[in-house]
Amino acid sequence: MPRVKTGPATRKRRKKWLKRAKGYWGAKSKLYKTARMQVMKAGRSAYKERKRKKRTYRSLFIIRINAALKPFELSYSKFIHALKLNNIEMDRKSLSELAIRSPEDFKSLVESLNIK
Repeated sequence: MPRVKTGPATRKRRKKWLKRAKGYWGAKSKLYKTARMQVMKAGRSAYKERKRKKRTYRSLFIIRINAALKPFELSYSKFIHALKLNNIEMDRKSLSELAIRSPEDFKSLVESLNIK
């Protein structure tokens, strides 16, 4: 049987995982098996956190809009409903930025909706 030489390929594959585990504590950055497991776990956590970040920011935008609507004695849900009825398509991020950066423009927007 011919001799199979896969040493360089195996070493390259292992070094790739160890390189990604650089900076991890203890054996997680030194030993191949633990480094590989930790890198995979970190990848899963990063994926989940990217999804969670979107939820967190959306709730932050809603809180900001709601706070900006308090002086008008208007609830967030009624405001969003009025926007939809008037065919104003603005996302929550831009609405919250408008409320923070230029309150007078936000005030004119709220007053233009004719909410009862």
